[in-house]
Amino acid sequence: MLLSSLARLVSFLVFHSSSLYIYFYPDVHRNMGKEIVKKKKEECTLDGSVDRHGSPSVRSSSGNWFAAILILVNQGFATLAFFGVGVNLVLFLTRVMGQDNAEAANNVSKWTGTVYIFSLLGAFLSDSYWGRYKTCAIFQSIFVVGLVSLSVSSYIFLVRPNGCGDEHVACGSHSKFAVLIFYVSIYLIALGNGGYQPNIATFGADQFDEDHPKEGIAKVAFFSYFYLALNLGSLFSNTILGYFQDKGMWGLGFWASAGSAVVALVLFLVGTPKYRHFAPQGNPLSRFSQVLVAAVRNWTVKTPPNGEELYEVYGKESSTNGERKILHTNGFKFLDKAAVITSKEENLNNVNDDVQDIDPWRLCTVTQVEEVKCILRLLPIWLCTILYSVIFTQMASLFVEQGAVMKTTVSTFHIPPASMSSFDILSVATFIFIYRRVLDPLVARFKKSSGSKGLTELQRMGIGLIIAIMAMIAAGTVELFRLQYAKNSGSLSIFWQIPQYVLIGASEVFMYVGQLEFFNDQTPDGLKSFGSALCMTSISLGNYVSSLLVTIVMRFSKNEKMPGWIPGNLNKGHLDRFFFLLAALTAADFIVYLICAKWYKYIKVEGRNGGTNRGEDNDLRV
Repeated sequence: MLLSSLARLVSFLVFHSSSLYIYFYPDVHRNMGKEIVKKKKEECTLDGSVDRHGSPSVRSSSGNWFAAILILVNQGFATLAFFGVGVNLVLFLTRVMGQDNAEAANNVSKWTGTVYIFSLLGAFLSDSYWGRYKTCAIFQSIFVVGLVSLSVSSYIFLVRPNGCGDEHVACGSHSKFAVLIFYVSIYLIALGNGGYQPNIATFGADQFDEDHPKEGIAKVAFFSYFYLALNLGSLFSNTILGYFQDKGMWGLGFWASAGSAVVALVLFLVGTPKYRHFAPQGNPLSRFSQVLVAAVRNWTVKTPPNGEELYEVYGKESSTNGERKILHTNGFKFLDKAAVITSKEENLNNVNDDVQDIDPWRLCTVTQVEEVKCILRLLPIWLCTILYSVIFTQMASLFVEQGAVMKTTVSTFHIPPASMSSFDILSVATFIFIYRRVLDPLVARFKKSSGSKGLTELQRMGIGLIIAIMAMIAAGTVELFRLQYAKNSGSLSIFWQIPQYVLIGASEVFMYVGQLEFFNDQTPDGLKSFGSALCMTSISLGNYVSSLLVTIVMRFSKNEKMPGWIPGNLNKGHLDRFFFLLAALTAADFIVYLICAKWYKYIKVEGRNGGTNRGEDNDLRV
């Protein structure tokens, strides 16, 4: 009930802000007609974006880096809030909730996976009905409610007796009600953050006109800075907040996260007058279903060679992909049957003039068919990124547990194991600079074709997989040495974990930044948020697969002599074997990825001025 009321309140403020403005400033409203005439004389964007009133966006007074920077700062604060909970959640579960290492690691993986599953819900609502701005505002509000609820419940119910929850004093047992409130709170956080994340990335990219030379370049750069903002936001939570939480100050850490989320929401709403928007394109599930049903109905119809004479609508009637048509491509020829004009449609005097008479469950446009083809081509690439996400999620679970049994003191200063992920963040920041300023221009210079860019997104994702394999080998090697030290009553310094964190950070720059750019570029205009959600669900399934792997490994590695590879006491297990197993699985995944990347065909979109955008360079492969 509270969430429903909050959502309605945010929606009211967002969509009636202009009415309130007119009420309090009537003189300004009287001059609105003059402003509209003036706007027509100013240069508008070429990509079809509009302002909050539905008028064409004026380039000089909307979007671009002013709006994008607000979104980047918003992302930084929101990430600080999210990781203020997520980075030490495994320790909270073991120290405060009384769970063992394997159970806590599994619960963290499931929770993190659920965060990104909710990204599909957010993307669907954004692309279909609400638009990206409204979706971001509502889910950020839910995020704030979840963080406040967690802060209150931790202070009142969970961190009891006072001072418990550090590495020395465990907390007592909790009532079923307290446990219920805890799980409701963290899954509200998962819902809020998950529904917001894919839309804020795409909404930030919307602030740049890809049909404008300078803004098109800035749009590509935005994804790198977006991922950098995400990592810089988590730096504070991984260091300062991580330190306080490791000392048992869980309430302070959670309240700081809640405050950061409130600041992020306020910053987002401040930029309302400057944002550029794209109208939602309707339910994609119905469009996809229409293609499949029409193709089945036209099972016996012969498809024209090379896609000639397939049905397409030109003009304002075609809105499934914004203003642009997707050009016909070979492959999945069965789906082309959905766009074949049969004798029944030929009986209409003029198909294009009688669009309202066409049954969309019998005849679909080429653009509509190509939408389905685009998603089908993306799926194999997307599936190959899941194992990478299995490796990525180890930073929040097994890397932390590995660090907790290493030497964590320098003189008298204690290093929280979760804060080691700050080396991952510094690595991301460093390699983003190296890639954008050194590697990408260098590769572009050595390419023969004029106007070609550096490494393609598919090439970068492949490089990310290779570096991830190296990270797992490094983690397994460190664990081997740690076990040897433990047998001799010694302790290996936690700083030996630095290489594995640095390698993970480097791999993220190539994999996740490349993935964001790739899915945003290769999804149709009406499914941009869904493209970003694919990145999130890759992480989601990676967490679930990680949880499944831990469960399987523990079941088959337990025997009378050893309590499994990942027991409560890691000194009695073989965590190194699990890391080497992940390296081997990712190596096999890389081979499959190479095959899928060679097979992939890029989307071809008709430009708004009649040209062809995207997909012109067939060398965009691994």
